[in-house]
Amino acid sequence: MARHRLTKKHRTIAMALGGAVLLVGGALTAQAASSGSGSGSGAAAAMPARPVSLSKPATFTGRAFDTCTAPTLAQMKAWKTASPYGGAAVYIGGKNRGCAQPQLTRDWVKSVSAVGWKLIPLYVGAQPPCKSGSNPERMTAATAASLGATDGADAGAKASALGMRPGSPVYLDMEGFDLTNTSCKDTVLTYTRAWNKALHAKGYRTGYYGFASSSAAAVAAASPGTDMPDALWYAAYDDTESTTTNYPFGTKWSGHRRGHQYAINKKETYGGVTLTVDRNAWDAPVAVVAK
Repeated sequence: MARHRLTKKHRTIAMALGGAVLLVGGALTAQAASSGSGSGSGAAAAMPARPVSLSKPATFTGRAFDTCTAPTLAQMKAWKTASPYGGAAVYIGGKNRGCAQPQLTRDWVKSVSAVGWKLIPLYVGAQPPCKSGSNPERMTAATAASLGATDGADAGAKASALGMRPGSPVYLDMEGFDLTNTSCKDTVLTYTRAWNKALHAKGYRTGYYGFASSSAAAVAAASPGTDMPDALWYAAYDDTESTTTNYPFGTKWSGHRRGHQYAINKKETYGGVTLTVDRNAWDAPVAVVAK
């Protein structure tokens, strides 16, 4: 996700370790392991078990963007009028969140929602032990379960403080790592399950952002299952605005539970406002905002 958490260099390393192979102009453009038919292997599409009963989710289908720092209300209004986007991801918390969020308040959330934006809450929790780079919070095999529980509860608290009601999703941001490292993969899954369980206990839906060739693939291989994500947001930089074309995980997360980040670091201008954004095709749950 642009410079939101990793430099381009580290993003390139993460994707390469997961199996991406084509580099053009400093950005990964290959589908890598995410390419393949939409029908996949016919894997089950059952909803993962959760300890709380949630009503039908609010969903959005269309184009969404994410950018490091939430834009001002005036910028959001200009883009809502002039841009093709209807959804916007916001970084609500996590010790590894890369940018300050001076705009991101309860009033901002209410105001941008009132003009029609559908918000996608994103939480940058602990990162894999085998990932390169420095992170304020990094999990280990010994701490994964406890960190996941703590961070999942914190994600729910952060969403609530912003006026995002129970039933809303929060998407856990997990950067790429070496999928062949079994110990690292198992640690990530332990953290993810604990994070999901804690967030479910707060009454929120769980989502998961990851690279199709590594972090998302790890979760897909373990899903469906107890305490696995309710929705998947996968990164595959193929410039294809779709959540079905070349979808890499068969029938998993069907039924309005997929987001696809298909391009990054794009400078776009609408209504006289220029932002650098990542582009997403969206067909998944979004925040339910208190009136």
